[in-house]
Amino acid sequence: MNSASFKSTPTGKLTSLGSLLILMVGCRVGPNYVRPPLTAPEVYRGADEASLSSTDQETLGDQKWARVFREPELQDLIRTALESNYDVRIAVQHVLEAQAQLRITHSQQFPTVSVGGTGIGADLGSSVGNGLPSGAIAAGALNLSAAWTPDFWGLYRRQTQAQRAQLLAQVWAQRAVRMTLVQQVATAYFHLRSLDEQLSIAKQTLKARVDSVDITRTLESGGSVPLADLRQAEELQYAASVQIPQLEQQIQQEENALRLLLGKSPGPVVHTDPNALAPVPQDLPVGLPSRLLERRPDILQAEQQLIEANARIGVARAQFFPQLSITAAGGVGGSDFSTIFDPDSRLIYGIGALTQPLFEGGKLRGQLQLSEETKKEMVLNYQRTIAGAFHDASDALIALRKERDAREEQEKLVAAAQDATRLARIRYQGGATGYLEVLTTDSNLFSAQLNLVNIREGEAQSLVQLYEALGGGWE
Repeated sequence: MNSASFKSTPTGKLTSLGSLLILMVGCRVGPNYVRPPLTAPEVYRGADEASLSSTDQETLGDQKWARVFREPELQDLIRTALESNYDVRIAVQHVLEAQAQLRITHSQQFPTVSVGGTGIGADLGSSVGNGLPSGAIAAGALNLSAAWTPDFWGLYRRQTQAQRAQLLAQVWAQRAVRMTLVQQVATAYFHLRSLDEQLSIAKQTLKARVDSVDITRTLESGGSVPLADLRQAEELQYAASVQIPQLEQQIQQEENALRLLLGKSPGPVVHTDPNALAPVPQDLPVGLPSRLLERRPDILQAEQQLIEANARIGVARAQFFPQLSITAAGGVGGSDFSTIFDPDSRLIYGIGALTQPLFEGGKLRGQLQLSEETKKEMVLNYQRTIAGAFHDASDALIALRKERDAREEQEKLVAAAQDATRLARIRYQGGATGYLEVLTTDSNLFSAQLNLVNIREGEAQSLVQLYEALGGGWE
């Protein structure tokens, strides 16, 4: 049989119609997603040469947080936070909600099938006690119906694509929350250890100044030094003692803030590791800036939002085309129970409806324009997020290097201030100078010691910032 005779038969016509239907259902209007062209810098500004010497090795951002933050106390805190933090749990719920919404949206592509039955009227009369009389049911029916709107133009598929992108955006948003939480816990822990060291310095300084006041008081009682020296010694003592309650307040409030990150009520937190503020290792591998496009959760979330906006254009364009609705139903019925399932009582029918928008006051064009403008906004948002990521990484690298340099210089300053204070006390006790020199050098030493702790904290915090900037901590 040749093709011409085949097409003239009913079977051939049905085959051709089915092929056309499949072709139309397979059509999808709207643009397919293409990642916008991007230009990434070749290297990070502020990176050490050794950090850039090998771009193929595992970078700092690829490492799990337990390899970056090795303090057992901090690891326990991060682990607890990832399990119990409210923001993380809320982010998980957002993902589950998006999964449910995706199932709802995807279901529009399939037919709906319903079954039902009816029974009308019954007159039992006085024969209730003698059983159900014949003809008690006046009428009854059982029916099965189905409805389907073929997705000729990809309306439902584009909606599903958009919803799937929204789900993936929520997944990356959840990972961004985890990454941020690791950074927040580490930041709070290092700040606590900094406050601990400042409190220790204040207490040691206070003890030394109390001893100095006792010596000066003895000398003043014997007439060896004027009363002004005693008052200046007391001034130093009170300057140190006033720091202690202020530092204790900050420690307890920081503990409460850290407990909130852990999803717990206010209370104490263990923070005693003596090596928490140790110098950061040098030559940390940072890799190429282009790797951020595949690692940073906020960049990947922004890209999924762009994919969703792109799919919404297809949804808006599909609204311009006709929509075909097909409904089919069948059922059986009768005037009494015995005839409901009689084959002769069956009824089968089908209905098809085709609708084509003609005039909607500019609504459809407005929806299309809105979706196109939204995509442009999401492109800018995606590009801005990437630019911000490069900025964060560069700032963190610069901070890491400069904080290290500042810490090394501040250590020299503290050593010099300690020696100056020692010499001033010797000169004062020998009568070669007044107490003002002791006052000045001691105050300088106390300030230098506190500044050194702050700089050490800043160096530790710069590692935290670099780790987050490189997209680490969400695994």
